[in-house]
Amino acid sequence: MAAALLLYGAGLLAASVLVWRRPTLAVYAFVVGLAAHNAVMAGLYWLGVRGSALTLVQAWKEVLLAVALARVVRDAVVARRLPFEPHAVDGFAAAFGVLVVLYALVPQSWLGGDADAKTVLYGARHDGTCVAAYALGRSVVLPPLRTLVLWVAGAVAALGIVEVYAVPIEWWRDADVPQYFGRQLGFDFHGPARLPENFVFNTGDEDELLRRMVSTFLSPLASAYMLVVALCLWAARPRARAPLAAAAFVGLLFTFTRAALLVLACALLVFAAVRRVRWPLAGAAVVVVVAIAWTQLYPSVAPETHWFPADLAYQHEQAKRRGIPPGETVSLDEPSISSHLSALRDGAETVVEHPQGYGPGNAGETALRRGIAPKAGESTYTELGVDLGLLGAAAFVAWSIALLAALVRARAAAVAAAFAAVLAIAVQTDVLGVPWLAYVVWVVAAGSLQPSDSSSVLRSSGSPRSTSAT
Repeated sequence: MAAALLLYGAGLLAASVLVWRRPTLAVYAFVVGLAAHNAVMAGLYWLGVRGSALTLVQAWKEVLLAVALARVVRDAVVARRLPFEPHAVDGFAAAFGVLVVLYALVPQSWLGGDADAKTVLYGARHDGTCVAAYALGRSVVLPPLRTLVLWVAGAVAALGIVEVYAVPIEWWRDADVPQYFGRQLGFDFHGPARLPENFVFNTGDEDELLRRMVSTFLSPLASAYMLVVALCLWAARPRARAPLAAAAFVGLLFTFTRAALLVLACALLVFAAVRRVRWPLAGAAVVVVVAIAWTQLYPSVAPETHWFPADLAYQHEQAKRRGIPPGETVSLDEPSISSHLSALRDGAETVVEHPQGYGPGNAGETALRRGIAPKAGESTYTELGVDLGLLGAAAFVAWSIALLAALVRARAAAVAAAFAAVLAIAVQTDVLGVPWLAYVVWVVAAGSLQPSDSSSVLRSSGSPRSTSAT
């Protein structure tokens, strides 16, 4: 293990040097590396890199983001000016970032929270990473990322489709993936073989479990949301890279994430409104029709799996306790949809009843991983309301609306559609807990607010953008 850590340290040091010289390289690393992050980390766990050693390896993304921002700050100090011309949306971002820091510093005993210092740090990282990514995107001239994102999306989809048919649940079990989620990450999952529940689609019949594409994200949801973003970016030039887009769409279908398909249709409407073209309207209609048809077709074509004997006792107990009968895939009684609605309602009630918030680390996956009963889950907005209070959630919403409006004014139709899709997904999902979204989407959104200025950037070194002081 020591040799592996030394090798990792040398590689991270080399990457940090490159990012210091050219901060935009960090963005390339996020687009590619975060798509493979979970699969690679699970593989390292299987090879014996575990505990604090693996936690250290997992921090590569934070290290590269910190190095890139340090270079931005250094150049700003030397130049005695900001690397971008401030706008109102930057003020909203700064206000939200300040609230994250302030809430992290307030003692949890004052707020009624249960998080210890380490959990608070994790919670603040979860809530504030998007601000740091936004700051990087505003401070450098981003390279064109559409083609890279599409290639990554195509690879994620292709690998995922092969995986869903060729890799049985037993393989994931034998590769210690349940132990990676449970012992390393701290999750208590009760899917087949203690894998995440969303590895499969549970129809309510214990004899009919349908596989879902998890791919390199080890999650059908994260895979689906990344593919939605890629398809939104593809819409900017639909005649280019069409095979990659087709692969991404097929992969999206095999995640069997119906909310993602609905959001993709809505995102195409946003694209049509910003670009003022009509073809996305037809595209949105096609997506809706395909989504409805696929909901009915998927049980016939999806590979099936099964519960293991050790799983069934827990599943029978939960089904009896919740009174969940076998449901249809389009029924609101189906556990996946009802759980989202219930979590959203309960989280909203918690925020209204405790508007001052509990402090970072008391909601969502951060709380679960640290052994704290989460006071809200799934929805980004209710989780932020629990962590940062009603004011913090409102600040995030205000920043998000301002950023989306700025993208629309900049006529960045594809990025506006992708960002709108993420904001919609955030209603039922913790998008900030999906690193690929938190890093890549906010970097790209920020970088799309103003055009590249070749006279203000040292392209050979990729140093931050410069603007004249105002």
